[in-house]
Amino acid sequence: MALMMAQKMVLHIVLFVLGTTFAAPPNDENLPPRPREGGVTTRYCAFYNDSKPCDPNNSTSCIQTPEKEECLPTETTDKSSHCFVLWQFDNVTNTAYPKVKGCFLDTVSCTDRAFNCRLHNIKLPLLHCCCEGDMCNQNVTFPGLEVVLAQTDAPVEIIPASPVPTSDDDTKAVIAYTLTPLFLLFAILLACYFLYRRRKGSSFAELASGEPSLSRPPSATAGMENEGLGLVGQITLCEVRARGRFGAVWRAKYGQMDVAVKVFPLQDKQSWMAEQEIYRLPRMDHPDILHFIGVDKKGDNLQAEYRLITAYHEKGSLCDYLKANTLTWAEAWRVAVCVARGLAHLHEEVGGKPAVAHRDFKSKNVLLKADMSACIADFGLALVFAAGRGCGDAHGQVGTRRYMAPEVLDGAINFTKDAFLRIDMYACALVLWEIASRCTDVGAEPTAQYRLPLEEEVGSHPSLEEMQEAVVQRKLRPLIPAVWRDHPGLSVVCDTMEECWDHDAEARLSASCVLERVTAQRPAAAAPAAAAAAAAADTAPLLIHHLAPPRAC
Repeated sequence: MALMMAQKMVLHIVLFVLGTTFAAPPNDENLPPRPREGGVTTRYCAFYNDSKPCDPNNSTSCIQTPEKEECLPTETTDKSSHCFVLWQFDNVTNTAYPKVKGCFLDTVSCTDRAFNCRLHNIKLPLLHCCCEGDMCNQNVTFPGLEVVLAQTDAPVEIIPASPVPTSDDDTKAVIAYTLTPLFLLFAILLACYFLYRRRKGSSFAELASGEPSLSRPPSATAGMENEGLGLVGQITLCEVRARGRFGAVWRAKYGQMDVAVKVFPLQDKQSWMAEQEIYRLPRMDHPDILHFIGVDKKGDNLQAEYRLITAYHEKGSLCDYLKANTLTWAEAWRVAVCVARGLAHLHEEVGGKPAVAHRDFKSKNVLLKADMSACIADFGLALVFAAGRGCGDAHGQVGTRRYMAPEVLDGAINFTKDAFLRIDMYACALVLWEIASRCTDVGAEPTAQYRLPLEEEVGSHPSLEEMQEAVVQRKLRPLIPAVWRDHPGLSVVCDTMEECWDHDAEARLSASCVLERVTAQRPAAAAPAAAAAAAAADTAPLLIHHLAPPRAC
């Protein structure tokens, strides 16, 4: 009983708030209060409170328990008691059922209103209807939504009930939420790509107008401006012979002559420019330096590729040759002399030519000619030391890890000309060791496996950390067998190697000193005249009147 009384008190408070807040319609605000005299007195009303919706079509689920509520006395107030019914309308089934019944207080009589039912909130379709008289709300019927809407000042839009989402709707929502960010990301990437193309296009337009398609060094082009023979299109690529850090090397046809074409991709254009800059230095047309012919550019924008044309040597690099062949002492001596003489010429300042440090000297960058002489190639990392200029923004730790000097591996380079030249001499010692390791005069077998320097200690592809541990910390160097020192000429080369790979860079020999020592060990079987003739034929400048229409490879 106490619980029922508490529920009634709560309901009275709620109804009081409803009555004072929005029970009266807006157009009833100016109506005068109903006089208490002569009005219908309401003392009892039917009470009903259904907290759960029921199905009006199912009589068993909407059984109303008749209950009688006594309205509060109104002698001390200016308001009168009324009975009310709060209907809830279902937009799906188009039916209504009572939610709450009871008493409430108001200053305006239900009979004085234009209509005694009000639709309070269309999003929550609740219809509040009032009446006067005892138990007048007991057996009321729903007046109909159309009647209520017809009595409303402004037409009300009926919002249909939202359908219950199905599994297909959930799937579509997941797909939409997943694909929308992907489409946005794709659009952003596409916009960035076109922006990149637009920015690069302007720079390449300037490049295409400013660069000749094929240029030659001054020594080869002097006096040939009026020959009238175009050089574009006379290069025919035949086969790839090698691949390096900055591109592929092709054997190609240039007229009737075989040439080597090093093809640089777009991202390595800087290396292409740096290498041709070295070749264009004064006095670089040297027998022990790879003969430079010219440069070429093919394609535009992102499809552009850059070509460096040099003399072609069938035997390939010294490294590749030693893998399948051995050398006699005369051949080994000849290669060693060319290597030392080529480095000495690079390091020398003579005739307007500045000193040049190779910075990636190794057996892969030494090419063998047909007469078993050698020349130095690949100047993509070379550094020029012009008078009065420093090293610029040169990076110290460059080159091939296996051939890096201890100070390079340790990152302790003194950025001076002499320091960089001594780094080349450390690599030169390793190349001399490779030459000696394949010399048949000290027991090298043609079937024996060729080994790179320190390959047994650090493997075929050492990391920078492995080379630091072996060369810097443990101070390992390639093994020199005792039998090498029994050979009269090779023993001097062994001493030269050890002095060139000294851990102390300042104790290393210069290239000119190495050349002097190796030249003094000339074998008796060498034929100077024949060697000079072959060298002259191999390094003769390429003249335009030697060219003929290109033929198939």
